[in-house]
Amino acid sequence: MFKPALRTLRPARQLASPALRNLHASAVTRGVQEITRPAIETPVSLWNFTEEEEMLRESVRRFATDVIGPKVRQMDESEVMDPEIIQGLFDNGLMGIETSADHSGSECSFTSAIIAVEELAKVDPSVAVMCDVHNTLVNTVIRLYGNKEIQDKWLPDLATNKVGSFCLSEPNAGSDAFGLQTTAKKDGDHYILNGSKAWISNSGEADTFLVFANVDPSKGYKGITCFIMSKDQGVQIAKKEAKLGIRASSTCVLSFDDVRLPKENIVGEIGKGYKIAIEILNEGRIGIAAQMIGLAQGAFDNAVGYSYQRKQFGKLIGDFQSMGHQFAQAAIKIEAARLLTYNAARLKEEGRPFTKEAAMAKYYASVIAQEVSGQAIEWAGGVGFTRDLPLEKLWRDSKIGAIYEGTSNIQLETIAKLIRKDYVS
Repeated sequence: MFKPALRTLRPARQLASPALRNLHASAVTRGVQEITRPAIETPVSLWNFTEEEEMLRESVRRFATDVIGPKVRQMDESEVMDPEIIQGLFDNGLMGIETSADHSGSECSFTSAIIAVEELAKVDPSVAVMCDVHNTLVNTVIRLYGNKEIQDKWLPDLATNKVGSFCLSEPNAGSDAFGLQTTAKKDGDHYILNGSKAWISNSGEADTFLVFANVDPSKGYKGITCFIMSKDQGVQIAKKEAKLGIRASSTCVLSFDDVRLPKENIVGEIGKGYKIAIEILNEGRIGIAAQMIGLAQGAFDNAVGYSYQRKQFGKLIGDFQSMGHQFAQAAIKIEAARLLTYNAARLKEEGRPFTKEAAMAKYYASVIAQEVSGQAIEWAGGVGFTRDLPLEKLWRDSKIGAIYEGTSNIQLETIAKLIRKDYVS
């Protein structure tokens, strides 16, 4: 198993470099919560990263190329994530990126998680989905809203050996996530869960589930509460979806029939599940944007690389002016999407408002991913339409970016509402 340099990041207290250890100690306050990046005296570009973030990028890139790359086609065709790949994510510290060293995590920045997702998506967006959901949704909910007992009980395993799943959507509660019908009826010191969830990522491999259920339907969304549970407590996989893309990433329908959970399994406060979901999905959208820019870059690299190897009419395909101009336009769009994504990530780290920026990044990156991956097939000609190159797979994978964690229409609605607030008092 390939073991890149990132493995040395966990636990953080063993780092040879003092930079990560000083990450929080050197934080400064700028009228908001403490910045979780080293203090910088003058403005810098969005390409400014810490030494550890750069090390992570390189190590994840090598892991994705050397370990994941050879298995991408087989996983896509079998529609199953290779267990060795999942174990590799754990072994290399990629399933507890922001989790503290005390909980067996890598204790890195949010931007580190975004970098990891981006680099994985260049090779296989399916693997990137697993890492993204696990880190930006599951781990983050527990870190931010779970009490000490929940954090101590669940975070170490999530960082080292157990996949997590975020269970919000239902058959009749997709974009309108708060119309969910799963209930949790109080019974003494326990709650009895009944209902079903749909479109749940990671659910086929997961052992730990965050489940949103309504403890008092008469209160509407104000009754929604977040529960944590293990698979053996009553999670039933009713159906595994057969999908257009990201096929190795499991997406299942789950059933909960009279599942009995102790009140200690409530994450956060009773009735605050809607607040948790809203806030966590905002940053989750930055993760989706990272998936999409990685995917677009992966398609670009494969197709452009091919165009500078094949000749037509006595010269390399990439040397035709019209091709070069298309490459330039695609590169500009990928970079614009990347900078939107990095900016949203840094705003989040600094504790500044980032809802609009996250929606912009997610929307634009998903548009560019579809556009560039489609163009890449054409740039490669006939071979681009075959499975000899990964382009057709990346194009299929790109479509999900406009759908999950808020459709493109939902992103535009969010952006429009926030723009309106700037102009209407």
